[in-house]
Amino acid sequence: MILDVLVPVLVALAGGLGAAARLVVDGMVRTRWPRTFPVATLVVNVTGSAVLGLLLGGHLAGVVPTPVLLVAGVGFCGGYTTFSTAMVETVRLAQDGDAARAVGNVLASFALCLAVAAAATALAAAAWG
Repeated sequence: MILDVLVPVLVALAGGLGAAARLVVDGMVRTRWPRTFPVATLVVNVTGSAVLGLLLGGHLAGVVPTPVLLVAGVGFCGGYTTFSTAMVETVRLAQDGDAARAVGNVLASFALCLAVAAAATALAAAAWG
């Protein structure tokens, strides 16, 4: 019963940690690849998708309990990844007249995040299942 009350608090705390981690990773990537294409946001979203896939695969295999999936997946990964920033960056690319990069950002974000999440889920489920 105490876990039912504690999980939402832990999800919120993990979300804050995820947002802080995003800030650090984003800054590290931007200093190495300062380009017009939003590489930093793509890296954050792809790595977040991988972590979430691993958590889900572990959960499906019975290794990662539901409260851990909620705290780490919904909390940390939810705070770490950023769909809204990816879309704002896409709009900015389009507004700057760079339609090719705007379309590329949407397609790369969707395809890479989906593929990495699916692969990580399958890998974790197979490894722990």
